[in-house]
Amino acid sequence: MTTIKPIQSSAKGKKQQVEEMFDSISGRYDFLNHFLSLGIDRGWRKKAVRELTGIHPKNILDVATGTGDLAIEALSLNPDKIIGVDLSEGMLEVGRKKISQAGLTDRIELRKGDSEQLDFRDNAFDACTVGFGVRNFENLDKGLKEIYRVLRPGAKLVVLEFSKPRVFPVRQVYNLYFNTILPFWGRYISKNQSAYTYLPESVKHFPDGDTFIKHLKDIGFKNTTSKILTFGICSIYTGVK
Repeated sequence: MTTIKPIQSSAKGKKQQVEEMFDSISGRYDFLNHFLSLGIDRGWRKKAVRELTGIHPKNILDVATGTGDLAIEALSLNPDKIIGVDLSEGMLEVGRKKISQAGLTDRIELRKGDSEQLDFRDNAFDACTVGFGVRNFENLDKGLKEIYRVLRPGAKLVVLEFSKPRVFPVRQVYNLYFNTILPFWGRYISKNQSAYTYLPESVKHFPDGDTFIKHLKDIGFKNTTSKILTFGICSIYTGVK
């Protein structure tokens, strides 16, 4: 699988580049997320969280939590605790401020952490969510194995991720938007030249659909499912340990 980095020509590894990229855009990230998705991302998160309603998880891990939007949405499940981890301290600081202002610090904790080296014991969580983060793993299978390790038997993983529409004319409109309009406005507003060029490239090379399901199965996840959202722009993947 091709490793797509924010700056392909740089000698820095993907993990370091992703951390630096999100640190640099953290202050504008939430606005850009909602602006560039036309607000649809909020509905996607709600649907992802609904995948966990049947298991009533008490301890939830949110990997690649960013500014904590998916963790905050997961409070609707009434868990005892949600822990979010992310490489980017800049993103986490924005998230902590948001959580503090909402009075949620007793229920959500955000920690700096590496998805491929999770600092938790085996079988620690009832559920794990990842929102738009698995594309950024330096080693996809290593990250998925770590998530599998920290989930208890019977626990559920929910992954929300961009995918590639395959139906005319959605595919054509999507490609125009993702490859031209989104990078232009993303660069203009974020002032980062690589972040919103990296986004469409990382989606383009991400093993979505049945290919990603195979990764989950190879790790050991059972009862895997894949659901497309908004004509295939986004997908929800689930698996049970």
